[in-house]
Amino acid sequence: MGPEDFWRRAAALGVRPDVQELAASTRTAEDAARAVGCAQRQIVKSLVFVADDEAVVVLQRGDRKVDAERLKAVLDAGVVRRADAKRVYRETGYAIGGVPPFGHVQRLRTVLDACLLGDDRLFAAAGGPTALFATSGDELRLASGAEVACCCAEEP
Repeated sequence: MGPEDFWRRAAALGVRPDVQELAASTRTAEDAARAVGCAQRQIVKSLVFVADDEAVVVLQRGDRKVDAERLKAVLDAGVVRRADAKRVYRETGYAIGGVPPFGHVQRLRTVLDACLLGDDRLFAAAGGPTALFATSGDELRLASGAEVACCCAEEP
């Protein structure tokens, strides 16, 4: 799947993102920030974790890491680990580096880190390694149906 698939899935959710295909890679938060000309903190990482056996998407600021213990508490899970590439693709329909925050092949539980709320100018992956769209923290919360919680590590 790619950016066109993401756009169609987003539109079905009532969101019409302005997907930008860039010449440079946006696979990492650092690459994406450089490609779009913004601060790394304005990039939204869509990270897939497995909580016990359930896939969960965590939306995190580009300059922050997820604290697995905090996430475990938020999810009330016994074990939390990062999903491998095959699981990410199977659950979302997208490869790592292009996973959008919503519009996956199936509805996934999503956690939006509280630090993203209130930000009006963010950029998130749009289904491919060079595709992004501009969004806000509030739009992400609404479109993804995310629960909001603090799950970032203390230091950026």
